[in-house]
Amino acid sequence: MNWSTEIPLSPQQPSIDYASDVLLLGSCFAEHIATTLDYFQFRYLSNPFGVLFHPSAIEAVITRAINLGNYTEKDCFQHNDLWHSFEAHSNCSTATQKELLSTLNTALQTLHDRILSASHIVLSFGTAWGYRHVESDQLVANCHKVPQKKFLKELFTPEEVATALENIVVLVREVNPKATVITTVSPVRHLKDGFVENSLSKAHLRAGIHQGIDALEGAYYFPSFEIMMDELREYRFYESDMIHPNQVAIAHIWNRFRTVWISEETLSLQKEIDSIRKGLAHRPFHPNHEAHKSFQQSLQKKMEAVAKKLPYARW
Repeated sequence: MNWSTEIPLSPQQPSIDYASDVLLLGSCFAEHIATTLDYFQFRYLSNPFGVLFHPSAIEAVITRAINLGNYTEKDCFQHNDLWHSFEAHSNCSTATQKELLSTLNTALQTLHDRILSASHIVLSFGTAWGYRHVESDQLVANCHKVPQKKFLKELFTPEEVATALENIVVLVREVNPKATVITTVSPVRHLKDGFVENSLSKAHLRAGIHQGIDALEGAYYFPSFEIMMDELREYRFYESDMIHPNQVAIAHIWNRFRTVWISEETLSLQKEIDSIRKGLAHRPFHPNHEAHKSFQQSLQKKMEAVAKKLPYARW
């Protein structure tokens, strides 16, 4: 007996292999996929501007990166003894304006270069709820704990989500026509918006993405939200906050993602890398014992063998 409903998925082309260059932008779910890509030694770049939840925020950084519109003093502000940008996550914030501009423009150049070289671009939308800074009339990526009265909260319609996605794909295709765009809706619930409001937000994202994809070629939808809601519909697959997927859920969704987008030809090398990772994580009771020294030598040979296949391998 099956204890869950399984979403039918089929492999897509072009698949991701060890020659691919993957760019991931968006919610913290993009970070989870990036962590697994890192574990298995795939080439990737994830969120150089930090986690971005809203379609408009992702569109804004991609637009600026493609046009290389450098950040200037007018794009920065000081709050709570730190310098911030409304286009970036708080992990980009710094103690001085000069440092912030350096951080932002370095990230901008990095993103620009990766958009040009990426074989696959993964966009993970987190919420359709946005916050518009009243003074600048800007939909922000992060409020940086600026008082809420400084913002107007608004809900993107499905049409606005579709437009943002279409704008992103058109911009990317102008400089990198071969890039495959993979979209998804983060399964993380934004309950601070409210339970009903979160459901409405996810519905707008899903409807908007599909509306956008229907008008585009080479853009796809991966159902991470649906997998969490339908295949893993128990609280044992959540962290203790009952909001974020736990490691079991993340691993399951990765395996489903691998079924669709990761080349089967990479599986044997993934197994080798997994063996090395587990070996490196091993903590011996007797580190000076001959058996452990032999184990380390064997592990080193495995790492050297992988390095011949993947010169960029990082341990």
